[in-house]
Amino acid sequence: MLQKSESSLYIIGAGFAGQMIAQDICRKKVFGRVAAFLDDDKNLIGTQIEGIPVLGPIKAIAPVIKCGPLDEAIIAIPSAQTEKIREIYENLKMGGFARIRILPSVSQIVEGKAHFVQTREIDPLDILGRTPIIIPLHESLQYLRGKRVMITGAGGSIGSELARQLLSGGAERLYLFGHGENSIVQIYRELLVLQNEGVGEKATVVPIIGDMKDREYVRYIVEKTKVDVIFHCAAYKHVPMMEENPVAVIENNVFGTKNLLDASVEFGVSKFVLISTDKAVSPVSIYGVSKMLCEKLVLQAAKRIEKTEKTEKKENSQSFMFVRFGNVLGSRGSILPLFQSQIKNGGPVTVTDKDMVRFFMTIPEACSLVLETGGVGENGRSYLLDMGEPIKIIDMAEQIIKFSGLEPGKDIEIKIIGAREGERTYEPLWLEEENPQKTEYEKILILKNLEMNDDELTNLLEKLEPICFFDKKNDEHFRNKEELISILRNAVPSLDEFYEMTKDKTQAKRIANSSEKITL
Repeated sequence: MLQKSESSLYIIGAGFAGQMIAQDICRKKVFGRVAAFLDDDKNLIGTQIEGIPVLGPIKAIAPVIKCGPLDEAIIAIPSAQTEKIREIYENLKMGGFARIRILPSVSQIVEGKAHFVQTREIDPLDILGRTPIIIPLHESLQYLRGKRVMITGAGGSIGSELARQLLSGGAERLYLFGHGENSIVQIYRELLVLQNEGVGEKATVVPIIGDMKDREYVRYIVEKTKVDVIFHCAAYKHVPMMEENPVAVIENNVFGTKNLLDASVEFGVSKFVLISTDKAVSPVSIYGVSKMLCEKLVLQAAKRIEKTEKTEKKENSQSFMFVRFGNVLGSRGSILPLFQSQIKNGGPVTVTDKDMVRFFMTIPEACSLVLETGGVGENGRSYLLDMGEPIKIIDMAEQIIKFSGLEPGKDIEIKIIGAREGERTYEPLWLEEENPQKTEYEKILILKNLEMNDDELTNLLEKLEPICFFDKKNDEHFRNKEELISILRNAVPSLDEFYEMTKDKTQAKRIANSSEKITL
């Protein structure tokens, strides 16, 4: 068996990524000593790379390494399939490694560059589900070169990952717009560290604290920044919380989006990409309704652009679109961090229904596809990411418990607690009428637009506005939760049907479970 000193690092993968990580570690001399590469390549095993031995194969050597408490393994095979990562992880755990890091997928490793700062602690995301699609970011982000790009909700899970990947896009400026000071500070500092370590290109990163609900402020920001491209991620999104605060979610999500769209149309933003959700499909929650209305507002704004450009005989210089997808693994408030917290506290792990299923995609993969869609998407188009097959939540709970080195049912109990307000057992990704079609770009589908009549949409917002914003002439409507719900139920049949059925919980569950399950 191999004997070794403390603070030794083992790099799994002796390819370009592993070698660059090793060079980074050796150059800085602060992370520890690279003890060896572990690889399966017979041509490399037994050789040395810059004085570092290459051992292998991984399956044979990893379990017999004697690890000290400070020793660490770094998986640096960014093109590896999920199944391979899972196998490597299990072998490293057998070898006693308590600390295992991983380099992100190859889509984030641009122009053959990899840095230690890009590695992170391995988590269940890396060994669950299907292998993410590989997207060459350097090519797909060419449309952003030299542009000013704004991300709203930049401190959130999707917004912050978009920001990390956008470092490789060659943008002139990257505006991080958000309401939460702490989350914006966190991603801002992280991007500066990444840039200082040589990741990406030297875009000027500008943090902006603001509120989308403030119409004049949003208009001011869009005008003064002269932003070219907006990725609109900001939204209140926790379903049960928004059921308790329905006025707030409409005020923020719907009117905030309208403010941003109006300013973007007025000041000539060239691309506007709304991040949407499966909960916008036949919505049964106030959050779902808010995102459905956001989709309609984007399509309405796109029509305004087409009409203006046709009247003024201008070339199509603006493209407004939305990209819809299901759940992302690891986002704030999602089941993964919840399960991990519950496991840490000794359980139980709570699952709402044994038949509950969701479509899942990793955050990096979803963001790479969103960025690609922004480049190839056309004005007034509706896009959908192909999420693959749905996953049972209870199966995911079991896998995460096992990842933690515990046994489901023995070490950690799984408890069924029943569906929450506004929650369906199955969330469809599209309506049958939207008829998703494949595009030439893998995992990007195009939907048939289901637009809302302009007058109908305008009248609906006019009814909702005095409830969300104080008006002396209509002060009796201000923050009237019951009135807002009544208006939305009248406007959205699926919401009305679901609310009606929740008077009988058994019937409500049957309605929730009966959504047509459509797969490609």
